[in-house]
Formats: sequence, structure tokens, C-alpha cells
Amino acid sequence: MRSLRCRHAEELHRLVEDDCSVPPESLFIQVAADDEEKVRHTVELAARRWPGAHLVGMAGPLPIIGETTFLADVMSMTESSISSVALPAVDDVHPAELAAKIEEAAIHEETALLLLFTDCRAALLPLLRHLPLVNERMTVVGCTLPDGCILFSRDGRLDQGVVAVSFSGASLRVRCFSPFLWEPIGLAFLITKSAGQQIDELDGQKASLCLERYLGKEFMERLPLSGMEFPFVVERNGQYVCLPITRVRENGAVAVNGHVSEGEKVRFAYVHAPSFYWSMHDLAAQAAKQPIEEMIFYYSTALGGYTRPMLEGMVSAFGQAALFPAMEVMVKDAYTTVRLGAFAAVSLAEEAASGQGGPAFEIPLPPEGITTLAQLMSTSSRDMERLYARLQMSEQRYKSLFEHNTDIVYSTDLHGRFTSVNPAFERVLGYRKEDILYTNSLKYVHPSDIPRVTRYFYRALRGNVQTYQLEIPTKSGEQLLFQMKNIPIIVDGKKVGIYGIGHNVTEQKKAEEKIAYLAYYDPDTNLPNRTKWMELFSNQLEKAKRKQRKVAVAFIDLDRFKWINDSVGHYAGDDILRQLVERMKRVLPVGAQLGRFHGDKFCLLFPLKTSAETAAETALHLVREVAKPTVYGQKEFFVTASIGLAVFPDDGADEHTLLRHADIAVNNAKKSGGNRVERYCTHMNEEAVHRFEMGSSLRKAIEKNELFLCYQPIVDVRTGAVIATEALIRWRHPELGLVRPDEFIPLAEETGWIHEIGRWVLQTACRQTKRWQEITGNDQLAVFVNVSAVQFQHERFIDDVKRALKRSTLPPSCLHLELTEHSMLRHLSSTMRTLDELKRLGVGIAVDDFGSGYSSFHYLKQLPATILKIDRAFIEHLHANASDAAIVSAMITMGRGLGLETIAEGVETPEQLERLRDLQCSYAQGYALCPPLVAEEVMAYMSERQKERQ
Repeated sequence: MRSLRCRHAEELHRLVEDDCSVPPESLFIQVAADDEEKVRHTVELAARRWPGAHLVGMAGPLPIIGETTFLADVMSMTESSISSVALPAVDDVHPAELAAKIEEAAIHEETALLLLFTDCRAALLPLLRHLPLVNERMTVVGCTLPDGCILFSRDGRLDQGVVAVSFSGASLRVRCFSPFLWEPIGLAFLITKSAGQQIDELDGQKASLCLERYLGKEFMERLPLSGMEFPFVVERNGQYVCLPITRVRENGAVAVNGHVSEGEKVRFAYVHAPSFYWSMHDLAAQAAKQPIEEMIFYYSTALGGYTRPMLEGMVSAFGQAALFPAMEVMVKDAYTTVRLGAFAAVSLAEEAASGQGGPAFEIPLPPEGITTLAQLMSTSSRDMERLYARLQMSEQRYKSLFEHNTDIVYSTDLHGRFTSVNPAFERVLGYRKEDILYTNSLKYVHPSDIPRVTRYFYRALRGNVQTYQLEIPTKSGEQLLFQMKNIPIIVDGKKVGIYGIGHNVTEQKKAEEKIAYLAYYDPDTNLPNRTKWMELFSNQLEKAKRKQRKVAVAFIDLDRFKWINDSVGHYAGDDILRQLVERMKRVLPVGAQLGRFHGDKFCLLFPLKTSAETAAETALHLVREVAKPTVYGQKEFFVTASIGLAVFPDDGADEHTLLRHADIAVNNAKKSGGNRVERYCTHMNEEAVHRFEMGSSLRKAIEKNELFLCYQPIVDVRTGAVIATEALIRWRHPELGLVRPDEFIPLAEETGWIHEIGRWVLQTACRQTKRWQEITGNDQLAVFVNVSAVQFQHERFIDDVKRALKRSTLPPSCLHLELTEHSMLRHLSSTMRTLDELKRLGVGIAVDDFGSGYSSFHYLKQLPATILKIDRAFIEHLHANASDAAIVSAMITMGRGLGLETIAEGVETPEQLERLRDLQCSYAQGYALCPPLVAEEVMAYMSERQKERQ
């Protein structure tokens, strides 16, 4: 390898005239000058003399080091090959297509160095990213020309083009030294608005204002040259990336050479003189260790400002190094991605390494004061950054407490006058900050609360934090309940006022009241529920016993009301039911208590001293009133009622006996066709016989395969996946047809056959679920099985569960037993023992109809439940009733806090399902998702859901 440096065009001309014996195709000639004609003439002359030589020329306002205005370097290779390609008009060509052309023309398997030169600044970075590295030795160095410069190839001027020159050979050794010299300085700025390679706003202000404030107008006038000296830097993956500033647009946006994103933080940077010195020192040390046949030094305009004297002094130390200016210098190799460098020093050698090193280079020290100034700037910047970080942290804490707090927050002086209020205060109470500041805070509370609030205020000033509840009227007059806290403000050891924080608990209070109400009242009809009504009945009966008075009680059962629900839906059925209740209440005597037991069954407690005849007469009025047509949706519906009467002490001495006899009477009325009143009498024992016969049929139902299971899928609300099914028992009686569970399950409990039926349900559901697991490959598919209170209390219940799991080989974690709140709270001590044993077994416990029993909130934390099933009463009006939504949200939050999953029952509309997603309920079941299916249909449904999810 040989090389020749020319500082004047005449030197190169003489070289051309003298010629040489080197083959032209092994020559690489670089030319740079401030005169376009001089470069053009030189390139044309060299191209004629050496037609196969590889040429690149640069002309224009180049920052050339030294006094010369002309640079040329002629390098000949003896053992390596050179390839080149010139591509014009690359600004409209896709980078991948451009990289493919260069790869085809200039890159070979043994390429060690690829040089790129372009006057199209925007093309270099994407081009470098697309160019391949064919081996681990390969290095790519790219240079962009400053604005106004002209690029030449062997064929002449090349506008908006790229010249690529590659050096290949097995013996060619290439080393590229290109350190990152920029040091961040000052504060970081948040990019609040950007697009591609353009920063529109920094910290919410125009980016150009930031440049002008920190770098001055002179910097902006010198762009883009100054943008390399003082660029932006951004930290990515633990490393700083340089973003040269290229221009300022008319709208105040700042263009940079590199992609930026909103949310990133950028800082200004400068070329750190000590780092530059030590980088050159390291380069000199490397050059001294091993021989270098050629060194080409490409430097960017980043070294053209206050570091230029250092550059000139250091470059002179390298003697015959080929020195060429550029706007930007970028490097890519096998160890790092594309990086921007202040310079790139490329050393080449073809000869094998010898034991002798190269010459020692004397690197001049930086000018006096530069190192000190750099140290001062770095230290000051770090101190400023730490101070700013502490200030920002303090400010963010304040904003989190005050401005961003969803609770109302305010401060007062020592006299109780407002000194500040947060946005939540204005939003919640409706007062503007301008109107309320410096007015007395007592003006905004109810007069009756002023003495109490004043006491809390002065106690807080004495240093005691005060917590209390207070109703505050909003500007519109609405009364809101707040949980208040008063905290003293202490500055320099002196109390100067108080902070007040108010948490709005109005909705929470309403929700608590609603939950308490729902514990004793039916949400659809607002009648006392079974629990409340039984409490009223017990009190009335105790009073009647003491005073030796009569008490009449009635059961009311609406005939065939299920037909209405099946024909027009539950929403319409509930509305019709409410109309019927209002009509029944109109004909009741004063003091009568009507309650809803469940579904379409009601109970009526007559006032004390009501005779049997009067009770029967009132019951007849009820029957006639119910029989009147009910209008819904411009249609008439006809409903009848069956009523059964029982009177204390004639028909029984306690609540249960009286209710049982009233139930026998109402069943007799229904058997007679309904729409009638029956009083209990002894001959109604025939009904008991009938029930006995029904019990006998129920006993044989399992043997005759009259019982069967339906399965309702339980679906993941977020993904739509079927995670389990609920097993629902049905009885197809040979004479009565399909018998509802609420008709034969109580009979089964009374007769004791519930245990055998329960064992059959457990075994059948477990076997079927295991079969589905094997078919689908989903070994997590679970099944929920309802367990009655009687069945649960049986001494062999645990053995029944174990036997069902063993015979089916279903994992215990895939079986969930559903227990109502009422059944779990009966015989609590034995219940806890059974639940603990089930927990040790690994079986899940689901609380069914959660929320329908008030006492469960007290005991829930003691019960080893795993799942809460929210009662359908809370789901029906979920999407339209804010209180119901608050209750369901509270249940879900409470369940999550206790580590319990939640399943919403009775989901019948897409709106309910969407609201449950918003409330982050885990799972749901209901007709909106899928009705109960027989086993053969479930597999098809799960397959269909799987396809939909794919």
C-alpha cells in the first residue's frame, strides 16, 4: 500500500503527468477544495489519466484544517481490491433499495471497509441502517457534506447522490476509532409534542424558544453547522444518542437528524475538550503499538468551533494522515449500531503485523483554561441536575397531594380564611377559586355545624390531627358527606394555618345504606324480604301469645307467572310484578305486612286481632284485584293468585307450623285450579299424601334416569373463554313433565333424598367435566355444583365429595361447591369444620347469591371461600343504576382484597356485560352469554367460542 498527500492541485497534476506503474483499478483518489472548478478540473484530469481509478471529490465551503484550500489523497492498494459505485438522485429512492444497489456493486465477502459520501444529508442515516455487514471485520464510515457543497464522482458532478467505495482483502486490516465526545449539560427537557424528526414542543413550549434562551440567536443563525457543536442528546438503553439540530422552522419547531418520540427527555450537549484530548491520546497510543500504512481522518463540523485549535494541533501530530472535512460522520460496525461521531480515524494496513510498533506521536495539551472550563461546566451541570431533581420531586409530591388529589384539599390561615383550594375543591363543591380565596371557611358549612368545626380547627392548630365527618352544601345546594381531616401547617417551627382534606363518602354512605336495605327488603318490589318478614312475624306471634289474640298469616302464589317471564322476559315480568304488588297493597288493611319470599311467592301478615273470616274476606279482595288485567307495552296480561290461610292458634302454635300449613293450603288452592283462597284444614293431609307420592317418585327418579343435568357456561369477561360450567339439575317426571328444581329440591330436603340426589349430581358433573377436559385438552376446565344446606350438613358429605373426585379422576381444584350465604351461616361451628376440610382437600368454595344476606359481611372474612357469585338482583339494573354499580364495584373490590374471584350471575344483556368489564369483574354467566345446555350441546358451544377467540 502506498499513499501520496497533495496540498495543492499542481502537485496532483504533476503526479498525473508523471504517471506511475500502479494499475488504475487499485487507486483511490479523494479531493476536497473550496473551489468547484478546481475540483472539477482535477477529477476530470485524474479520470482521463487513470480511467479505472476510484474517485470522490468534494467542493464548497468545507471546514478545511490549516491554511490550504486544497486537499488530495492518492492511495494505491497492492494486495487488496477496491470497488466503487456512484448513485445519483437518491432522495427519492427507498433506503432498502439503495442499500441493495450498493451491496451488489461494492460489497464482497472480504470487504473490510466501506466509505460513503453524500450531499443528501437525510439519506445517510437510513442508508446505514439498511446496509449489511458481511463479516465481523467490516466497518462502514459515512460522511455528509455541508449545505452548499458539491459531490463529484469519476463521472463528474453528482447532485443529491451517494458515492460508495469499498476495500476488500483477506490481509487488509482496518481499525476505526470514533469516540462519543459530547457531554450533556444543563437540565433535561421533556418532548411534549413531536413528529418523526421534528420537535415541536419542549416542556409545553415551542422548541425554538428553548434554543434561543439557552444557545442564543447566533447559534440559530449558524445552523446547521452549530447544530453539530451543540446538539441534543437523548439517553436510550443506558447510552447517549446524539441528535444534531439541523434547522428551525417558521412555526417554531426544531428539526433534528434522528427520530424522536413524545415523552423522551433531551439535553443540550457540547464537545468535551478533555475527552477529545484523551481520545486523541488513546488513538496515538494505538497507532504506536502497531504499524499503520495509511490513516484517513474524517472530522465533522462538531470540531469546527472552539475545539478547532485543538484539532489543528492534534492532527499535525499525526503527520501524513489524510484529513478530510464533513458535515456529519457516522460509523457502523459489528459491535455497535449506527453512531454519530465527532470524527472517525480509519487506519489501514496490508502487511502482516511485525514485532515493531509504529512511531510515537506527541499529542499537544489543550489550550490553557479549556480543561478547567470543561471541569467547571460538568460539575456545575451535575449540581444543577441534582438540585433540579430534588426540586422536581418536591414539586411532584406537592402536586400529588394538592393539585392532583381527587379529594378536596384546601389551606387556611390562622383565622380560618382560605389561602388555597385544589381543582377538586372547585369541581366538587362548584365554587371558583377566585371567589372563595381569602373568605372565611365557616361561611361554607351549615350554621349548626360551626361550633363543632371551630373546635376541630383550634385542636388542629394546637398540633392534634383532627378527623371527623361533615356535611357540606355545594354551591347548587346539594348536601355532600365528607370524611374530613385537619392537619396543622408548620413553617420554621411555627403554625401558620391548617390543611384540610375531605374525602367524599356520599356515594359510599348511600351504598352502605342500600346494602343494609337490600339485606331486609326486596329490591324489585321494596317489600320486606323473607328475613325481615319472618322477624315481623315472630314479633307479632310473641305479642299474640302474651295477649292471647289471634294472628292470621297467608301465602300468596301467583299462578303460572313463569309463563309471563318466559314470554316477555324477566324485565317485563318484574315490571308487571311491581304493578301487581301496588294493587295488592291498595286493598290491604292498615297494619298488614306484605312480604316477598322469592320469585312470585308472597307472604301476608294480618294485623293483630284479625279474625279468620276477615282474613278470608281480605284474601278474596286480593284475588279479585290480582285478576284484573295488567297493562304492559300496550298489551294486557292476566294473572291470578292462589292464597293459603292459616290462623294462630287454631292451625299452629309456632311460625314454622303456621307457614307450613299456609303453604299446604296454597298448594291445595293451586291444585284446584288457582285463582282462589283456601284455609288450612285437616283434610288437606291428602296433599301430604300427594307429596309422599311425589317423594316416592323422586326416590326412583335416579334409577329411572328421570333426573338429568344441564350445564350453563361461566365465561371470562375479558377474554370470552369458557373457564367452567355450572351443573343444574332437572327432573323430567313421567306424568308431571319437567319439574322445576325449586319444586322438588325442597321436597328432597324434607324427605332426605337430597343426599342421594346430591351424590348423583356430584359424580355425574365430575365425570362429565373430566371427559370434556380430555376432549378439549383443557385440564383447567372446572365445574360448579350447587349444594343444599341439608346436604352440606350431612356427616358423610365430605366422603361423597372425595368419592366423586376419585371415581372421575377430576382434580379437586376443578370442582367448586356453591353454597348460599344462608346455608353457610347455619350451624356456623360445624360449617367451619366442613369448609376447612374441603379447603385442605383442594376443593373450591363459591358463595352463591352473594349480597342477599346481610350477616355474611361479618362472617365472610372467616369463611375459606374462593369465589363470590354476585346475586342477579344487583346485576339487573347495573348499567342504569349508579347505586347498583357502586355496590357491585364494592363487592368486586372487597373480593379482590380478600383474594376472591367474582362471578356475576344473571347477566342478560350486552350492556350489563360491558359494565362488568368496566368494573373488572372476573367472570360472568347468564342468558346474554349462554343459557343452560345439555351435555351434548356444551361441547359444541365451547368449540364455537374457541373459534371466535382465534
